[in-house]
Order: sequence, then structure tokens, then C-alpha cells
Amino acid sequence: MRDRNTWYSPRVERDVTLVRWGSYGVPVLAFPTAGGDAEEIERMHLIDSLGDLIGRGSIKVYSCDSVNGQVLVAGEGDVRHRTRMLIQFLEYVRCEVVPAIRADCRSDSIEIITSGASIGAFNALALLCRSPETFRAAICMSGTFDISRFLGGPTDDDYNAASPLQIVTDLAEDDPRLAKLRERFVILASGEGAHEDIGESWRVAHFLGIRGIPNRVDPWGPQWAHDWPLWREMLPQYIEALLATTDGGPH
Repeated sequence: MRDRNTWYSPRVERDVTLVRWGSYGVPVLAFPTAGGDAEEIERMHLIDSLGDLIGRGSIKVYSCDSVNGQVLVAGEGDVRHRTRMLIQFLEYVRCEVVPAIRADCRSDSIEIITSGASIGAFNALALLCRSPETFRAAICMSGTFDISRFLGGPTDDDYNAASPLQIVTDLAEDDPRLAKLRERFVILASGEGAHEDIGESWRVAHFLGIRGIPNRVDPWGPQWAHDWPLWREMLPQYIEALLATTDGGPH
């Protein structure tokens, strides 16, 4: 079962789309790559790879437009506008997408698995770090976590508020979000072939580990390039593993 909804978001100041595949199961929010829209994961057959999980009612998959990625790819506005859109996108997901998912699931407290590839991995991890009470795990595939190089200028407070590494670094030891993050799980999976940089995943793992946030780096080897065949292979396996656990993540 597929459902598509579009509305105007005042947070990102444009029309946005949310698509759902499936009728029952644990909600999975899958972010597109940098310039992708909400239907990219269907066009690139990621939904096909999740067909068994969707068909047997284990998961419902949602995806929204990658507004912040589209802004970066297009070089929209000046640097200040681009950094503002990073944080506004995360607020749009938190304040508009999450309530829509929970309404669709008929639960105001259901926890969501978040996932994404490339800049989608940045968004998945940033949402988990900002809202660990909402997201139970992040599946980060071939992650691009330092996106400052795409801004075309210096970073600022909005960039720091959107960057998962900065969020984790800045959390006080007594912050309830840090305690909640220590109950969550982050999968950092990467190939080591063309256009992959597994060093980004190891760097993120280091920062998460310092703060006691459970995570695992999975190297998939040099035969896997930074492309959809890898992510179609990865995502079903990691979702299956997460669904099979009760403690937040596979070990």
C-alpha cells in the first residue's frame, strides 16, 4: 500500500512531500541522498529490496524530500541561508514529519528507525542525536557527516546545531538527551570502493564512543562503491537485525 501527501511547510518555506509504503509495522524513515525527493528510494529500487519486510507487515517505510540537500546541491542563496536551511529541515522533520508518521501509526509515542545514505546518513544521525526520545536507531550507510565543504563558506551556529558530531560533543553530561542516546544504537556501514570514505564512519564512531553512545562500524569491502546496489543490500539486513533485538541494536 502506497500513500503520498504534499503540504506547504512554513519551516522550509516550500511545498514538501511525504510518501509511505506499507500498512503495518515499525515505522522506518528513510532519507533520500543529497538532491533526492521523497520518491527517490522507490525509483532506485530500495523499496523493492524491502519488499519482504513491507509485505509481511514488519515495517512501514516513509520518505520525505531532501530539502537541505537540494539547497546545498543547487547552491541556493548565500551561506547563511544554506546553514539556516540545515537546521530548518531538521525542525521540519521533527515538528511536521514525525507527527504525520505517528498519526498514521495511530500512536503519539511510537519510536522510529531512521536511515539514509550519503547526506541522508547525516540527516538520519542528526535526527537521532537531536531527538533520541523519538528515534530508536540510526542506520547510516556510506555516510557523509562533514558537509561543511558543501556550504561554500564558513560554518555558524545553525550549522553546529545541525551537525551530529557537534551536537554530541556539546551535550552536557547531565543532559537527559545524552542519557537517552546511551540507550540507542547507531549503525555506520560503508563500502571501501569507488567514492566511499569509510574514514568518515570511523571518525563518527570515535566521537559517539567518547560519549558512551552505542555504535558499530561495518566495513563492506572494496568491491562495494558509493551507489544504490550497496544500499539495497545493506538496509534490509540492518532493519531485520534491529527488529530482532529488544535492547536497541545488534551487537
